[in-house]
Amino acid sequence: MKTATQRIQPVHFEMGRVDITPRAWEKLTDGEIVCALHRHAAGDWGILCQRDWDENETALVEGRRLFSEYSSESGEKFWIITEADRSVTTVMLTVEF
Repeated sequence: MKTATQRIQPVHFEMGRVDITPRAWEKLTDGEIVCALHRHAAGDWGILCQRDWDENETALVEGRRLFSEYSSESGEKFWIITEADRSVTTVMLTVEF
């Protein structure tokens, strides 16, 4: 359910098929995954450093791979990666890399 403070952000790119690794399914809630996917699609790259944030902004324009990092309420860090051709987006825990 949306609250008065939540806003739907415009989508900046297509994410293609969304794949979620089994460990990410196990450790993250559905709400955390959905929220992070919305943020990613809107160009909110999460907790990346400024250099990586800027790299994503360039990649968005040039059609390269997009990468975001988020943290769950329990402190579990996870990535969302959209391939350059925008055919697949993967949600995975950082420890799975």
